[in-house]
Amino acid sequence: MDITVQSGQTKAGNGTVLAALTMESVHGEHVCLLLQMEADSVDGKALEKEMAGVVKHSLLETEGDASARLDGTLKELNGLLKGLLLSGSIRDVHAIISIVDNRGNLHVSHAGRAEAYVVRGASASQITEYSRGKSTPAFVYIASGSLEPRDVVIFSTQRLLRAVTPAQLVQIAQRSGHVINEVIHTLDGEKEQAAVAVLSVSGGKQMALEDDAPAPARERKGASPRERRGRRLASAGWLTAVLPAVKDRTVGLITSLDLPGFAVSAKKWTAGFRKDLKDPARKQRAHFLLLAGTIAAFIIIWALLQLTVNTEKSKTREELGVLVDQIGTEIRTADNRRIAGDVDAANAILERAEERAKQVMDNELGLYRMEALDLLDRIRSKREEINNIVRLAPRIVANLAAKTPDITVQGFIGLADGEFVAYDRQDLYRVLLNSVENPLHLTDEELIVSGISFARYQTLVFQTTGNTVVEQIAGQPTVMKTEDPAGWITGQSMEAYLRFLYILSPENNQIYKYERLSNRYGPPSQYNVNGEISNAIDMAIDGNVFVLKDDGSVVKLLRGETKSFVIRRAPENLLKDATRIYKVPDGSIYFLDPVGARVIVVTDGGQTGESSYVKQYVLEGDQIGKLIDLYVDPDETRVYVVDEKRIYAVDLGTK
Repeated sequence: MDITVQSGQTKAGNGTVLAALTMESVHGEHVCLLLQMEADSVDGKALEKEMAGVVKHSLLETEGDASARLDGTLKELNGLLKGLLLSGSIRDVHAIISIVDNRGNLHVSHAGRAEAYVVRGASASQITEYSRGKSTPAFVYIASGSLEPRDVVIFSTQRLLRAVTPAQLVQIAQRSGHVINEVIHTLDGEKEQAAVAVLSVSGGKQMALEDDAPAPARERKGASPRERRGRRLASAGWLTAVLPAVKDRTVGLITSLDLPGFAVSAKKWTAGFRKDLKDPARKQRAHFLLLAGTIAAFIIIWALLQLTVNTEKSKTREELGVLVDQIGTEIRTADNRRIAGDVDAANAILERAEERAKQVMDNELGLYRMEALDLLDRIRSKREEINNIVRLAPRIVANLAAKTPDITVQGFIGLADGEFVAYDRQDLYRVLLNSVENPLHLTDEELIVSGISFARYQTLVFQTTGNTVVEQIAGQPTVMKTEDPAGWITGQSMEAYLRFLYILSPENNQIYKYERLSNRYGPPSQYNVNGEISNAIDMAIDGNVFVLKDDGSVVKLLRGETKSFVIRRAPENLLKDATRIYKVPDGSIYFLDPVGARVIVVTDGGQTGESSYVKQYVLEGDQIGKLIDLYVDPDETRVYVVDEKRIYAVDLGTK
């Protein structure tokens, strides 16, 4: 019996990535993986590569039964999909994976709206489970069955019956050699997008069912000694696991019997049976009884084994059911803790509930997986509600790439509501409302490191790689001098406050304070007295100096000395990936987290340093790239963020 697999895909629209992969395992098994993802092309191709790697290592290159290997592979794929969906790298996924083992058994599982159909004779049947309502972006069930000669199996990442009827599907399948082309042509005609594969079986006898275990004398031709030994060891391991339970049941049964009387009767029966074996007239009857006794013993042992296995499954099912109920209770408990104001306890309870939901997802029997997925969604929603997380799509204020397509923004300076200056390594881009002026060249040979607005003198200040400070005065770049004979100190970032320029230098564990004179700067003085800022990445000044470190901690300095600063009621590792800090005068502190594509808001803590977590805004959208910098208007009604190409606005409402 020969098996051929063909694959292809329709035209993919914007925001959709399609992939059709066919592979062959080291055992000669045919494997097919179809993907349809709602994501940008970079993230989609990355997911395709990662899923193909999981299939290769977990399914193609491992030993053991095909269905068991597929089940292990699905667990890894589900973990990968869940992480990417939660991070927002992909928005939706429809996928199907199948494997045909060496005995002709097909095993297939699907995620989302992906489906599989088998055309056998004059009928077409769906072999994957169809569910109404919102599809689940995870592999849940495995469908298995034996293939027959002239079977045609059609896999699709979208429901084919929206474009063709079962009768039309049979007609298409009967046109040998053109099935894949006709299916794709039909889907394109209906404006449907899908990745498609067709598996065709031809010739030979019907393949054995998966449950028909081959006898040792009929081992698969060409199977290596290692494969045969692996099958025997797997069976031995299973027997080792269940025989102790069978032994316990047998001992209990014997204990309940009248052993003395039973022993006497058994001895008499055995003696009579031996006489029958030697008697030619009764020999046939004795052989028949011996055969019947052997069969009866086998049936009893098999029944005990089945009873033990089913008991263990029932026990596992019951334990999982209790665990699911406990998770639901913990979600409600977390909500009650939130209402009571104990946010830390609520988050801890949700963390425990999430771990238990993952245990349910990973159970080997595949029980309660749909319920576990629903619980994970509820946990995520409840966590966002408890932690005041708002998901929104920011509006685009200006597209800097319209002026310079290959621009890579390095920083962003807010001048007023609707007026900004963005800069790359050499040019400045002034933005007024939604219009972008032509770039102004700041430097020819050096590159811009950082830039700020010096509001007191109405200038823009930039530090470059050539250990130079350049001010843009009345639209003209002017190189500024310092009275320090050693020249300027290059820093990680700059800030201006009153008539002073502050430069953060983590290498020296110092903040240098320069006084601006009429046309130059005075020599620097060391501002930091006892703060540990050697791993600082940004700072903000509002009377106090707030220094953000690369581990997400914040150091507060006043007159150079450290002051208490702690953020209360904050989720764990809140600022772990923050790269920018912005302080609104007499207002809140804002942090930019490019990894989570979010803006985090906390209070400044006042004189006590007891800051409080307020809210976080998670920015969603296909066009949003890596976030670089942020600016908040003085009224805190709007926050602006910039990625490498565009400026976005997020409306916060009236303060």
